[in-house]
Amino acid sequence: MSSVGVLLFMATAMAGVGLIAVGLNQARKPVADPAEYLRDLDRDDYDVSEFEEHLAMPFMVRVVRPLGTSALDRVSGLLPRNHLDRIHQKLLMAGLSTTVRAEEFVTAQAVLIGVMAVLAIALGVFGESSARTGIFYLIALPGLGILGPLAWLNRKVSERKTSIFRDLPDVLDLLAISVEAGMGFEGALEIVCTHFTSPLAEEFTRTLKEMELGLPRRDALQNLKRRTEVPELSNFVLALTQADALGMPIGRVLKTQASEMRNKRRAWAREKAGKLPVKIMFPLVLFIFPAVLVVILGPAASTTMKAFH
Repeated sequence: MSSVGVLLFMATAMAGVGLIAVGLNQARKPVADPAEYLRDLDRDDYDVSEFEEHLAMPFMVRVVRPLGTSALDRVSGLLPRNHLDRIHQKLLMAGLSTTVRAEEFVTAQAVLIGVMAVLAIALGVFGESSARTGIFYLIALPGLGILGPLAWLNRKVSERKTSIFRDLPDVLDLLAISVEAGMGFEGALEIVCTHFTSPLAEEFTRTLKEMELGLPRRDALQNLKRRTEVPELSNFVLALTQADALGMPIGRVLKTQASEMRNKRRAWAREKAGKLPVKIMFPLVLFIFPAVLVVILGPAASTTMKAFH
């Protein structure tokens, strides 16, 4: 075994010893109330409906979250607070803040890094790789564990922002029609939340609940702007806030904003259509042209080879 393999084996052994020590430390923790614990063991009247509700929960909530509670506290204590705030902001923009906490996401990322590191060590020790290949595994696989979850989260944020931008003109049209029909702004928001099922409708539902709980309209709209960070929606919030402060008719502002957002969406669609020929060129060259050449030139090549023979 090479020197790199020996070092990787020693690192694996040290990591195993550390995990065993943590497990023993957790196992030595005393029960808060031993008598209550023994009484719970004799119970046979567990609520079946509660058990079924527990089974209906997702795997992440039912199994992984209880197992990772202690690890979550340890990992979150080692990280700077601004990093957790950035992760929380991304989860908020992706619409996942009610499902996954920033500490849980970072803990899952750390677990994935550890799994990738163990995999790299195993490949380096048992794969009979060279020293250069072993070092590459040690760098690339943990790096994949770091960047993979972040790339997934950024993609979720981008998809949600695109969905909000695409639905914004239609939502503003319905808001403008409802306000011009004589309804108040809160009533128009309620109609939008009833007739739309989209990320933008979910954000407006949250904004409406904040206003119903007593939060001023200006603060609720600022929270909406902070949660989404979509430039077009931020411009709408700014225009609505200014109209509310200056006493302008909200219906006129909504109609103007809806027309402007529709023009922006049309320009965005034209831009996407203009980029399509460039994007389709790569699959066209890699997958379609070879098949066409085989179908067209195959018989001719066969006839030519027979003529030479």
